[in-house]
Amino acid sequence: MPDAVLVKLTQDGRRVEVIDGWVCLAGAREADHLVPILEHPNRQAIVRAVPGATHVAGRLPLTHAEAAIAQGAMASAQREFDASPAGITQRLRHATWAKAAAEGVE
Repeated sequence: MPDAVLVKLTQDGRRVEVIDGWVCLAGAREADHLVPILEHPNRQAIVRAVPGATHVAGRLPLTHAEAAIAQGAMASAQREFDASPAGITQRLRHATWAKAAAEGVE
């Protein structure tokens, strides 16, 4: 199993971790990036439910400290480079999709 970085425990005891560059809830992938609360379309409801939230990872609200842990672990995972042909193909595919999304393709 890849190294997991614990971000927090939910109120019901599930682990929120960063695994392979993904924020995961109880081992299931939730998000590959964090959204600042100010950019989230449902920010008012999130802030009412979780007053200290500054970021959202999928459906998981995070405080500033938790977001810093998650962002650091995600950046660390991104720096690791898989030099195999499959790894390079994967990085090229991600770059192509990111460029297409930036240009407005969905």
